[in-house]
Amino acid sequence: MTPELVSPRGTLHGVSLGPGDPGLITRQAWALLQRRDAVWVYPVRSGKSASYALDIVLRAGLPTPALHQALLFPMSYDAEKLARSWQRAADWVLPQLQAGRDVLFLVEGDASTYATFGHLARTLRALDPTVAIEVTAGVNAFTAACATLAQPLAEQDDTVAIVPAAYGVGALDRLLPEFDTLVLLKVKPLIDALLDWLLARGLLDRACLIERCGAPDERIFRGEQLLALRGSKLSYLSLMLVSSPLRQRGERLRGCLKKPLAAPAHPLTPPRTLDESCPS
Repeated sequence: MTPELVSPRGTLHGVSLGPGDPGLITRQAWALLQRRDAVWVYPVRSGKSASYALDIVLRAGLPTPALHQALLFPMSYDAEKLARSWQRAADWVLPQLQAGRDVLFLVEGDASTYATFGHLARTLRALDPTVAIEVTAGVNAFTAACATLAQPLAEQDDTVAIVPAAYGVGALDRLLPEFDTLVLLKVKPLIDALLDWLLARGLLDRACLIERCGAPDERIFRGEQLLALRGSKLSYLSLMLVSSPLRQRGERLRGCLKKPLAAPAHPLTPPRTLDESCPS
């Protein structure tokens, strides 16, 4: 009996491109983008908007392959509307994979961090659990932003909170005592409320906003420069870094302890501490 021949299936690749500077495309992503036999797909927010992910690879000097397709991922909190868009995207991609074509989903930033790629991958797996999916890691916007500012994201036992705008300004007061750095993502709809919050807590000089990090039109606002953003129109690709003066430190791992020497004189002043030496 002749064994049945099985046609090769394609693989869906989540190709992370970094936040905007083509120089941050990894070697692994670059190698995938050289392939002329693969299909490119990339997210757009509407039928009239351009794809920022596609723009990154075009600015890198990479030509588009013969087959490429924009996939609509609308900016919405309407669960039914989102589910319909993910389904339409999966319905376009799945036949490509079944025909043996590899599909490269172009992702700005990192495909595992607040990316539309995850929605597509889950929807495809629901349609066909055997679909092969691979992810190429990339540079996150917030790590690129710290590099641009020449400041560390975290040191020693620092803690970091990554907070999307949908979390709301009201939650930030709860996070300040727990984290040294707050990374506030997609701050466009909350910028006025964030400015009020920073001013009320004396944190304006501890904040920095980067819009479209790594793109040719990147903008940086620090301290009092942030006040110029009140009422202005920001890009969706904007994030804010806030350094907290209130993080309460206790026992460290490996037996190290920070002992408070004096109570803070002001609620925004961190207590003086004594670092006991840590074993190397």
